[in-house]
Amino acid sequence: MRYQEVRWLHELVDEPVVLYSEVDDEGVERRKVEGFRGGRLDLADEVRETGSTTLSEGPMPPLDAINAQVEFEGRPITKEEFEAVWRRAWRRIG
Repeated sequence: MRYQEVRWLHELVDEPVVLYSEVDDEGVERRKVEGFRGGRLDLADEVRETGSTTLSEGPMPPLDAINAQVEFEGRPITKEEFEAVWRRAWRRIG
């Protein structure tokens, strides 16, 4: 598994500004948390989705391909960092 945080640099009011993903060895996104301005967190996994958050269809591109797009700034994060965000999102919806 790999874990990543991608900041989406834009001015769109209803779109997330940060995306946290858990991606398996084949590049398939298994869990995702999207963070919005104002602190809202939505999540998705293989059995549930909140808000407009869904898992990506098809393999996720590597971070260098994501970072090649000027509107994205991605970085690897640890499993522990991802789990902390995942738990925080669960508390907000639960």
